[in-house]
Amino acid sequence: MKKFGFIALSILILSMGISAQLVLPRESQRQVITQTIGDTVVSVVYHRPNTKGRAIFGALEPFGKVWRSGANENTVFEVSRDVTIEGKPLPAGKYGFHTIPGKDEWIVIFSKDNDKGGSFSYTDKNDALRVTVKPQAIPQQETLSYDFSDVTPRASKLSLRWEKVSVPFTIDIGDVYGRSLTAIRDAIAKRGDVVAPLNQGANYVFIFRLKDNYTEAVGWLDTLLATRETYGAMVLRARILAEMGRKQDALAQGEKAITFAKAQAQPPSTTDLEKFMTEWK
Repeated sequence: MKKFGFIALSILILSMGISAQLVLPRESQRQVITQTIGDTVVSVVYHRPNTKGRAIFGALEPFGKVWRSGANENTVFEVSRDVTIEGKPLPAGKYGFHTIPGKDEWIVIFSKDNDKGGSFSYTDKNDALRVTVKPQAIPQQETLSYDFSDVTPRASKLSLRWEKVSVPFTIDIGDVYGRSLTAIRDAIAKRGDVVAPLNQGANYVFIFRLKDNYTEAVGWLDTLLATRETYGAMVLRARILAEMGRKQDALAQGEKAITFAKAQAQPPSTTDLEKFMTEWK
């Protein structure tokens, strides 16, 4: 029995040693970069090598050869909704991100394989999308980076930047305004005269200046104000009416909002509204 117990203990200690793997810092550091574009989340997971005085593109990373676009494992690109990349469709999902550097053009590749050790086992049979883009010259950059820029409610550029080269491509999320309006209408239909979706919907239309939907937004505010009068909703209604060119209606709504505000136990500031009304006059 003692011998059996000793053997069992030895196996347990050995198994614990195997499972407790040593984790050490890596030379090329891991980074996760995430950007929300409208209603879509885009993220890149990659490892950041340094040039360390080396020539990179056309040398360490040869032209015409598939590259993991980072260090260590393959770079991973993930998008939460269907998008277009340089005008070509890419479904929502997680992709292995590879590139083929070139002197005048780069090929950007999104592979259905997203968990490989670099680009060593890459095969074009698993490509979800390929696009060709133009590299741009930049000042020397020691550490590889991915950067989002020119971010709008429906698009952004994503650039790979290293050594003296930037490789940008455009991510477009499509009709975010249409999707948002559909979501607003669905919320209002489900919740009736509940204030929150009515106010949020009207605010969304006004903030993004969706002029074709101003009349609809005013209708939402009318429903809201019939349920519960609030100073904010009155001001928003006045501002939308003014944007529609209905200045007299906007002034009348503004006067009503000021009267309402002054009747409150803790009156909100009406300074901004009064400035708007001066402009409308």
